[in-house]
Parts: sequence; structure tokens; C-alpha cells
Amino acid sequence: MSYQYDLFVIGAGSGGVRASRIAAGKGYKVAVAEANALGGTCVNIGCVPKKLFVYGSEFSHSFKDSKGYGWENVSGTFNWPVLRDNKTAEIQRLNGIYQSMLEKAGVEIINGYARFVDEHTVEVNGTQYTAEKILVAVGGKPFIPEFTGSDLVVSSNEMFFLDVLPSKALVVGGGYIAVEFAGILNGLGVDTTLAYRGAQVLRGFDQDIRDFAQEEYKKAGVNLQVNTDVDSIRLADDTQPNGDRIVRFKDGTEKTFGLILYATGRVPYTDTLNLHAAGIAQEKGAIKVDNNFQTNVPSVFAIGDVINRLQLTPVAIGEAMALISYWFDGKAVEFDYDNVPTAVFSQPQIGTVGLSEEEAEKRGHNFRVYQSDFRAMKHTLSGSTERTLMKMLVDNDTDVVIGAHMVGDYAGEIIQGLGIALKAGATKADFDSTVGVHPTSAEEFVTFSEGALKKR
Repeated sequence: MSYQYDLFVIGAGSGGVRASRIAAGKGYKVAVAEANALGGTCVNIGCVPKKLFVYGSEFSHSFKDSKGYGWENVSGTFNWPVLRDNKTAEIQRLNGIYQSMLEKAGVEIINGYARFVDEHTVEVNGTQYTAEKILVAVGGKPFIPEFTGSDLVVSSNEMFFLDVLPSKALVVGGGYIAVEFAGILNGLGVDTTLAYRGAQVLRGFDQDIRDFAQEEYKKAGVNLQVNTDVDSIRLADDTQPNGDRIVRFKDGTEKTFGLILYATGRVPYTDTLNLHAAGIAQEKGAIKVDNNFQTNVPSVFAIGDVINRLQLTPVAIGEAMALISYWFDGKAVEFDYDNVPTAVFSQPQIGTVGLSEEEAEKRGHNFRVYQSDFRAMKHTLSGSTERTLMKMLVDNDTDVVIGAHMVGDYAGEIIQGLGIALKAGATKADFDSTVGVHPTSAEEFVTFSEGALKKR
């Protein structure tokens, strides 16, 4: 049978753009459908604008810390529209770059939501398109539970376009998005409360990292309330829909906030796809795929957040490249989800790669742990009480480093280098024989001695 395209990609986010661009470069006739801006969540309403907001929010801490270095009368008035609009201009520039990349590769861009008609056909804006292969790379979306007043909250999507920055805000959630936005708001001068229904934020991270980070968030100025859940929300004044919100918590207390952000997780964005028309199977809301990212329908593949394996932009790009190799070189996909370095751009930052202590125990490793917390050199004069934590897990049988974790300045940058080491199978002896860069916090990872061994 003859098809209009060799490959039709649904979603022009990080994974979809990479797959479509490379496939077109290798000779496929490719189209990509995108209903919103090119670049997907990461570029438009995710990691890129969020990191720009993190940069903006860090200045208030720097102003305060500068006094110990002789800077006097350092202060400023924050102008929210300037940051918001400069961010938007930068994102628009990136949108243009993505469009140029796709067009130069020969990819046809179709604006609109694509929905399945059958296993080889999709429909966009009333027009049907056929393809030998269809790749779903639509990503995820914020999840907000339904409750009385849930229509009065915002998700992370809206945070990048607020008309006015509130004087007082509530962030609900305990994951990386919640702690990142709590740090952003706090740094921008907003009286910020972070409420989480569990006993501790950052579920899934190493326990020592969670303990340490939670205390550092409090020291930075975030009002962190655990074991706290929202019962309902109402307007303080029914005639002012954009006015204050009154939150009633499940313990019966009530507090007023100008903004309530729900950062309670993300779910695969499958609502509009009409998956049942092609008979595509799902599992816990995600599209179910095999090791080669193929669904139960041979012509349909899926990558990225929509398959809910590891929701990270570089992972989606890696999956796209692995899929391309499978299609064009016949190479079965072997994607390692273990040693993936990742960072949480909270304040302070978190960097992690490899196994947590809890995961290592669950997998039956015989291992030892090196751990150190200290005041970074920068704060010997700043007067800040902020501290840094570093942790390394080493397999006793092989001496291979199986986990590295950090809370502190530049953790994201440092963990990238450690990710290479763990991916290469570096041993503790390899770390010990590496000369440290002095004076840096990072050198702690190559100078761990027996005195840093943690009692377990």
C-alpha cells in the first residue's frame, strides 16, 4: 500500500523533533503535527523558562550574601513583567530555531492536534494523513485533582505568564516541580508556603538528600508544611475572581493566598489522541511499548513522557536516537535508564546519578557509603548558613561507584561530569587517583577518605 509519508510524528517536543529531523535526513518523507509552539514542554513551559526564572530568583540571595564581601547598600526592586517578557522573547527565539531545523531537514510542519483514524491514518484539522509509521511523542501535562475550588488554582503551565506576581503564594506538592517553583517564588520576594500531604518532599530521591534538602529549603525562607493537605478553596471576595483565595486545610485551619500553584505531578497527554481508533494499548494512562518503543500496533511507536518511563528531556532525545538506529540500522534498542544524571533546580540545587542508598539495598548490593556535609567556601564570608551535602555509594565487591548525590551550588553542573564516570564504570580507586580542582566543592568527590564513611 502507498502512504503519503514514511513517518508521521505527533508532537514536536524534544523527542519528536529529534526523531523527525534525523529520519528526514536519512531519506524518510516526514511530517510532524504540533498544536502548540515548537519545542514542546521543555522549551516553552518547562525546563528552559523555569531555569531562566531560577536565575532571576537567585539574585536576591546574592544581594544578601554580597555584604560579607564588602558590597554595601546592595538592593533592588524586582520588576516581574521584565523577567516574564524577556523570558518570552527568548522562548520565541528558540521556537524559530526549532522551525528552521525542521524545515532545513525537509520535515513538513502541520499545525494542530492529531488524532488517530486507524493504525496508518491520523486526522489534523479535518484533513487525513497516511503514513507507514506513526510516532507518538506528545509528552505529558500537569495533573490537578478535582476538589471544591480546584478551578481557582494554576498549574506550572500558567506560572510563566502571570499578569501579576502575588505577595503571598501557596505551592501544593512535594516533587521537583513543587520545590523548584517554591524556590523561585521565594527568591522573587513572594511570601511562599510549600504544602505537601506526605511526611517529606522529594519522594524517590535518596533519603539523606531528602532530609538535607528539606532543611535547606526552610533556611532559604520557604515555609515548608508537610503532612498538610488542602480540603477546599474559595474566593475571599466573590466579586473579585482574580483576588485572594482562602484555603481550608484538612486540619480545619484557613489561610489566605494571592496565588495557589498545584504541582502534584504530570500525566501522559493522551486525551486527544483517539488511541482506541487504532487499537493502541495503554498501561496506567501511558502508551504501552516494548523494548523497541513499538506499541501493540506494529506501525505505531511512542517515546518520551507519554510512555512514562523516565520523564526527562535528554531521555526523550536518547530514546529518539535509539529508535532511529532501530529503524535504519536494525539495531535493537538498549537504553540504560539506570545511570541517568539529573538535577533539581531548587535552591539549593540537587544533583543525582546512579542508585540511592535505598535502591542499592533493595537490589541486594554489598556497598559502603561516603558522605560529607560542609559550608562551601563562598559562605565563609557571606554569613549564610547554607551547607552542601555530598554522598557516594561504592560496591564493596567491585569497587565500582554505583551512586553519587549532591545538594548545593552547581550540583547540576557537577553531576553531569560524574554521570560520565558512572556510565564508564569508574571505581572508587579511579576517583581517588583523580586530581581535584582546588578550591572547589566538587573536589570532595575525589578526596573522600575512610573518615567520611557513613555508619549504616
